[in-house]
Amino acid sequence: MITELSPTDTQPTTPRRRVLLLPALAVLAVVVLSITSLFIGVSDVSISTLLSDSSDGTAGRILLISRIPRTLAILLTGIALGVAGLLMQLMARNKFVEPSTVGTVESAMLGILVVTILVPAAPLLAKMGVAAVFGVAGTALFLLILQRVPLRNTLVVPLVGIMLGGIVGAVTTFFAYRFDLLQSLNSWMVGDFSGVLAGRYEFLWLVGALAVVGYIAADRFTVAGMGKDFTTNLGLNYRGVMALGLVLVSLISAVVVVTVGAVPFLGLVVPNLVSMLIGDNVRRSVPWVALLGAGLVLVCDILGRLIRYPYEIPVGTVLSVVGAATFLYLLLRSRRNVA
Repeated sequence: MITELSPTDTQPTTPRRRVLLLPALAVLAVVVLSITSLFIGVSDVSISTLLSDSSDGTAGRILLISRIPRTLAILLTGIALGVAGLLMQLMARNKFVEPSTVGTVESAMLGILVVTILVPAAPLLAKMGVAAVFGVAGTALFLLILQRVPLRNTLVVPLVGIMLGGIVGAVTTFFAYRFDLLQSLNSWMVGDFSGVLAGRYEFLWLVGALAVVGYIAADRFTVAGMGKDFTTNLGLNYRGVMALGLVLVSLISAVVVVTVGAVPFLGLVVPNLVSMLIGDNVRRSVPWVALLGAGLVLVCDILGRLIRYPYEIPVGTVLSVVGAATFLYLLLRSRRNVA
């Protein structure tokens, strides 16, 4: 007996099915990585210890106080920094920039250092506010320099940003040395989630909310990325959109630096990989940037916990290696395309 197949059974996977399948797989991958992150660490936290009748509740407390907050902090940081990198690239109209390569992160660290020296007992929220103000100033200075420097090559843009960040970083290191705060400065320079506990990461929900604002305003940033004249002709306030982008990027950078330290290259690598996979439609890219950003930080954090187990390598160190290698690949790929 021959069973007749319907036309849909014989057709290959349609584009619509792929559109639905790929996001589902990406979400599933992030969920699997998140669950894996919950059960990796020195303390014995597993499903069996959680369900064991003989357990004294230690595993459950570790899960609630340390593992779940750490995983949530990783997800929020990855989502927010990925979106911040995408916004930064739209504002600078260059795919090789992100907050840690244009001086934003270094300016935020200078702000934290200044408030630590002048008002040592200032609350964490005040430090974040001052760091955000310095971050806005540093990013605005970078964009001002770009308007005044003749840019004949796209690779000059990240070079200008790295030079500006180097100058700000040198000034910050000098004053940290003079006021004996080098140890504190080092803790801000390297992203590390090992110290994240319940009650010490909740400000990161703010950067999650800022990432949502970035998604809602994605179309406006797309238009602003096409230039001042084009934006004005469409009836949008160019300065207002750019100011919103500056505030979003600087606030996200400041909150992340104060809470877990600097996480380099994430905002550069993730938007470029998403652009290579699905194109440059910003509205469509933002959810992918958020998913890939969260997944990449999860992978790097898990690697950092496993490479020298039971010791940890900070996620900032792992991302520096992965991000720098990817950055070089993107630069070489860009040069080949130009040639």
